[in-house]
Amino acid sequence: NYNHYCFFMFNFRRVFRTPKPVIGMIHLSGDTHEQKLVRALEELAIYESEGVDGAIVENFHGDMNNLMDAMEAIAERDNKLVVGVNALGRIGDAFSLASHYGGSFVQVDSVQPRDFDLDYWSDVRKANPRLIVLGGVRFKYSRESMRTLPDSLKVAMDRCDAIVTTGEGTGEETPIDKLQDFKRLAPSFPVIAGSGVEKHNCYETLDNCDGIIVGSYFKPGKDTTLRVNPAKVREIMTIAREVRSKYK
Repeated sequence: NYNHYCFFMFNFRRVFRTPKPVIGMIHLSGDTHEQKLVRALEELAIYESEGVDGAIVENFHGDMNNLMDAMEAIAERDNKLVVGVNALGRIGDAFSLASHYGGSFVQVDSVQPRDFDLDYWSDVRKANPRLIVLGGVRFKYSRESMRTLPDSLKVAMDRCDAIVTTGEGTGEETPIDKLQDFKRLAPSFPVIAGSGVEKHNCYETLDNCDGIIVGSYFKPGKDTTLRVNPAKVREIMTIAREVRSKYK
């Protein structure tokens, strides 16, 4: 089992190409379809210029048409970071969009909800072997089956390539002791903090897990409807490079 899970860490590093990657959210904010596309490309360019390792394009403030057109527009440019998709509540569409438009991964907010269709999951994964999955465990707002933490992690490690966990809500800090518990039980499997990373806690958070997803902190006043602030991205990347220097 140790060698099996080491493979997933290797696969995670193969995609993100750096220890402890920083992944920025693209929420598809904007008042019109055109504004959402322009904003998505602007934010992607900011992430690239500041050295962010990956971006998740998510229909948080948009619909599936917005998400599809954003992925199409992103596929037409020369991307210098890794791009993934989170189609909220629509797992199959996330895989389809990532596969069709050259994405490298999908994010799924929970890989063990109470109504999880294991046969469908197995089929969609077999049909998309190139894509890795960042799967949520004890993820904000998710209604998961009532398993113990060891059992939850064991199930998740069989269903995804990296585990994402969060605080209680959007922008709420992922508790350090929670990350430590996850890593204690899954030391050779990638674990990602998916919420609440800010300047004051970035070092400790990244030091206790294998990557971070940052969304609301990159926006003025943590307002996800606004455009990413490059200075906020620069803050996080400066700290991330300091942490990484210990692990190379």
